[in-house]
Amino acid sequence: MAIATAMEQDIKRVLVSEEQIREKVAELGAKISADYGDKKLLVLGVLKGSFVFMADLVRQISVPCEMEFMAVSSYHAGVKTSGVVKIIKDIDINPQDYHILIVEDILDSGLTLSYLKTMLLQRGATDIRIATLLDKPSRRKANIRADYCGFEVPDAFVVGYGLDYAEQYRSLPYVGELKPEVYEK
Repeated sequence: MAIATAMEQDIKRVLVSEEQIREKVAELGAKISADYGDKKLLVLGVLKGSFVFMADLVRQISVPCEMEFMAVSSYHAGVKTSGVVKIIKDIDINPQDYHILIVEDILDSGLTLSYLKTMLLQRGATDIRIATLLDKPSRRKANIRADYCGFEVPDAFVVGYGLDYAEQYRSLPYVGELKPEVYEK
């Protein structure tokens, strides 16, 4: 518990509580289950940030689905997107004929998700939908939106529930705003 307490000292305010997340994930899982029914569903997590959200979300999806992961980056160790998407780990299966649900921690500029959506459709995916825990529309640069969205957040540096700063804070059970003095050093 001392580790969480040390991390919590860096949090300016909690934006989305653990309980709010739990309720929203159940709601999204039910909606996704209803929408996909008997379709050939592939749930694709974008690492590393989505892993906590995706783990909770797939446990709420009541229809059969396969899971896969990609690791991509457009931040390259910074706090703002570079605009260049780099695939670090590609998927291991052929996406052809799958209905793909991309699961992301946060939809920010939209550049990464726009790139992934185009690429997967070119590879033969039947369709692509996006589920994101957080949406930050004020930062959008690409014309893309989430089909399933947990919470809209302000233009602030957010961490917790899978989201990080310098590989820290992912284990917080809520989403909080990081104090600027932590990342402006």
